[in-house]
This record gives sequence, structure tokens and C-alpha cells, in this order.
Amino acid sequence: MKKYCLLLFSIFAFYSLSHAQTPEEKIKQLGLSIPEISQPMANYVKWRQVGNVLYLAGNGPNVFGKVGSDLTPEEGYQAARETGLEIIAVLKAATGDLSRIKQFVKVLGMVNSAPDFTGHPAVINGFSDLMVEVFGEKGKHARSAVGVAALPNNIAVEIEVIVELEDQ
Repeated sequence: MKKYCLLLFSIFAFYSLSHAQTPEEKIKQLGLSIPEISQPMANYVKWRQVGNVLYLAGNGPNVFGKVGSDLTPEEGYQAARETGLEIIAVLKAATGDLSRIKQFVKVLGMVNSAPDFTGHPAVINGFSDLMVEVFGEKGKHARSAVGVAALPNNIAVEIEVIVELEDQ
């Protein structure tokens, strides 16, 4: 019986490894699509690679207003999730293949919020949850989630990311 269980486990492990989904496949499975990336609004670049580390400029959604007054926390969560798709698009443009991402290292999430709003982490969870859904354990990251008085063009959230890439 013990040998039989070990054999079944080995077959399951082999099947799981040989049929692992790519991030692109997971995005399709979630019913999402990678958007076209927007162009920078000023004199900067969307990303900069130093060695195997990729630094992304801040990205935001097409959702406007302050969470806690103009937007509900749930709408803020969705705005952070939308920003996650924009970030995935930038990562795809920068790497050519999302499977090159070894791990997410650090995330800074800024929430355009009403003065008395304190649920910033719950809003930025929209981004963090999406990264784990798409990248699995590689999508987990260290993170700061802060409230700010204003963001460019009154966007609801802005998120910047640092990722480590696999060796080529």
C-alpha cells in the first residue's frame, strides 16, 4: 500500500510539474487580458533593468477619485486590480515572457484617499491578490500601502514594483 501511494504521488507530482500553467495561461483562465501599455506622461521610462532586477515606474488605473469619499473601498480594490493588469502589461513588454519573473520583491501601493480613510492595505490587496493568482508563490511580495492626499490626474491608486528576473 505504501509503495502504491508513493507511486500515485510521484505520478501526480510529475503531471503537476509538466502541466504547470504559464502566467499568460493563468490570465486567460481568469478571464482577463493584458492591456496595451500607456506611454509615459513626462520625461521618464516605464521600467529600468539593473542586472536581474527590474524597477517599474508607478502605474495607475483609469479610475479617478478619492477612496473613502468618491469611491468605496471595494471600488478602490478593483482600481488596484486594474493597475495590476497594467503592471503585468509593462512586465510583459520589459521581459518578453512573464515566465522570466523569478519573484516579486517589493511593492509600494499609494491610495488617493479621504483624510479619515484608513483601509489602504485592503485597497492594495486588489493588486497583491491578482499577482498571487497569476504568478503563484512568485507573486508574493514585501509591500507598503499608504494613503496620500493626491495622485496625478486624481487617479485612485498608484503602484510601483520591483521584480527579480531569472538568469538568461
